[in-house]
Amino acid sequence: MKKLFFTVLIAIWAFSIHAEQISSPNGKMKLTFKLENGVPVYQLDLNGHPIIKPSKLGLELKEKEGLMSGFSISKTDTSSFDETWKPIWGECSRIRNHYNELAVTLKQQATRREMIIRFRVFDDGLGFRYEFPKQDKLLYFIVKAEHSQFAMTGDHTAYWIAGDYDTQEYDYTTSKLSEIRGLMKSTITPNASQTPISPTTVQTALMMKTDDGYYINLHEAALKEYSCMHLELDDKNMVFESVLTPDVLENMAYMQTPCTTPWRTVIASKNAGDILLSHITLNLNEPCAYKNTDWIHPVKYVGVWWEMITGKSSWSYTTLPSVKLGETDFSKATPNGTHAANTKHVKEYIDFASENGFDAVLVEGWNIGWEDWFGHSKDYVFDFVTPYPDFDVKELHRYAQSKHVKLIMHHETSSSVRNYERHMDAAYQFMVDNGYDAVKSGYVGNILPRGEHHYGQWMINHYLYALKKAAKYKIMVNAHEAVRPTGLCRTYPNLIGNESARGTEYESFGGSHPDHTTILPFTRLIGGPMDYTPGIFETDISKLNPNNHSRVRTTIARQLALYVTMYSPLQMAADLPENYKKHMDAFRFIKDVAIDWEKTLVLEAEPGDYITYARKAKGNDNWFVGRTNDEVPRTSEINFDFLDANKKYIATVYADARDADWKTNPQAYVITQYVVTNKSKLKQRCASGGGYAISIFPAKSKDELKGLKKL
Repeated sequence: MKKLFFTVLIAIWAFSIHAEQISSPNGKMKLTFKLENGVPVYQLDLNGHPIIKPSKLGLELKEKEGLMSGFSISKTDTSSFDETWKPIWGECSRIRNHYNELAVTLKQQATRREMIIRFRVFDDGLGFRYEFPKQDKLLYFIVKAEHSQFAMTGDHTAYWIAGDYDTQEYDYTTSKLSEIRGLMKSTITPNASQTPISPTTVQTALMMKTDDGYYINLHEAALKEYSCMHLELDDKNMVFESVLTPDVLENMAYMQTPCTTPWRTVIASKNAGDILLSHITLNLNEPCAYKNTDWIHPVKYVGVWWEMITGKSSWSYTTLPSVKLGETDFSKATPNGTHAANTKHVKEYIDFASENGFDAVLVEGWNIGWEDWFGHSKDYVFDFVTPYPDFDVKELHRYAQSKHVKLIMHHETSSSVRNYERHMDAAYQFMVDNGYDAVKSGYVGNILPRGEHHYGQWMINHYLYALKKAAKYKIMVNAHEAVRPTGLCRTYPNLIGNESARGTEYESFGGSHPDHTTILPFTRLIGGPMDYTPGIFETDISKLNPNNHSRVRTTIARQLALYVTMYSPLQMAADLPENYKKHMDAFRFIKDVAIDWEKTLVLEAEPGDYITYARKAKGNDNWFVGRTNDEVPRTSEINFDFLDANKKYIATVYADARDADWKTNPQAYVITQYVVTNKSKLKQRCASGGGYAISIFPAKSKDELKGLKKL
């Protein structure tokens, strides 16, 4: 190992001769760039330790000479930037955007074309992108392939899912880079739409850990008017290279100058928690595009959803095998008796939401077309405005309004994207007319038009089109099955949620590995919040549907913790009201927990094992702590030094009982109250698939503290 490291250092020293260099504001992160025989090459070091070895950059074009070699440097520009901005919602109330920049203008002598590679070096990582100025020699071009490399320094441990042009809904695998090829086939599980790429291609955000304790994350930021990036590993040389998502013609992107690619990002640290707290992805996006954002707000909600996911109820109103919108008379059809989105039942959810202080109720399956919505490549599948006969839109609007609760719209598109765009204005206006200010959109199944992929440029443009169109109607969007986020919520903060990963619904489809929620914050959530839909208290799905024998691989205590560890300004209490009513003492935490934050800290973290967050609510002095644990029982040790000095708080700890276990005793929990100060410490056992949650409120009087143990 010492000999290998010495060899790497010699190679990097040789590379740095006659090179352009720029460091982060604190001087610890260093970017080096040079041309090697006309080929752009960069490397990245942290504290003198190589993170990215010399790696080539460039793009291959269709029917034109590529932008990969034959370059000379015509100009370099350096600059520094330092600002602090306030997100509309987020994990903290203020974000510092501080970096040093190197912009290298390259000229390709044979074609007289110019390309700029812009590097931004932050204290915790790097962002770079390609820029193409307007020029006579390059007006329009088609990207055939992008060849951005990320050369690793060794056979790192990786936390990965299979590269796929259509889904991210896979369980994560932890392995050495060299083991990816051998494991790939076994990691690809069935999905409604999937197109695996190659035996060594993985998706971003990719999390890794080196043998000498460095944590590295690779992703992209500001994905617009381009296709989604994956990473293909050369497992002989341990070099990742970008792989873009093609269209039906195998083209990756259609470009017109002036234009840019998305940013490619590298986040690195010796501390795992620094990866979770990085703002590089957000900072590489443009500031908010909207002048008025008063209509954008966090939402805590319940919904008519989990009972359909488990098979207890149905989205469809009838059992007809085939329906045609405008022809099928649903008023004369025989109801199937399991349709959940009916007026009476939705009112029960509204009552529950109102009684417990929730903002909204999501209702799926309210609109006609669900009988044959999937698997038929059907273009005119939904119209997004016509309810089933048992769903009274006007009455439910009136009733919800009287209870001070909003309804959340559901637009499943069945991936018939042209159909959705044809109906979009009418659908959004329908929402405005009936009191909806948020929509959950879905893209289940293969994309129509055929040949397009969920992560191709055409769909990337559609997702942004839908988001901008929604803003004109002052509507917030929670997009499911869409491309994973890349920080666009900074520019378009009405994007208050995405799924774009394996969410809680898969716990009803056979289950997810217990370590899943200890990896997601290091991967999927690097790009933005996830509508993970936690809060499942009844983990034996057969109790809801005797034909479904899935088990949710969690304890109740961990389900509470997820409201802190799985950040989102859109948080759902996903279980059925009757299951919460059996455990109202534990449900108290879901009612209390904030969803918009002043400050966020990581108290403990190791990807694949555990994460412990502490977050301070925005607008008051309440704190909340959440710990998610994998399948190995562990003891968490935290201190409360983040609290204000000379102040006493009441901490309510919702923890796994001594005999709790996700398999054998998932509903065993204990709730204990303590008096805590900034000098308090806690040792807390976490069960297999368990964790804990803590609410910490300032004591209002001495009487509140009587009888409570001091921690």
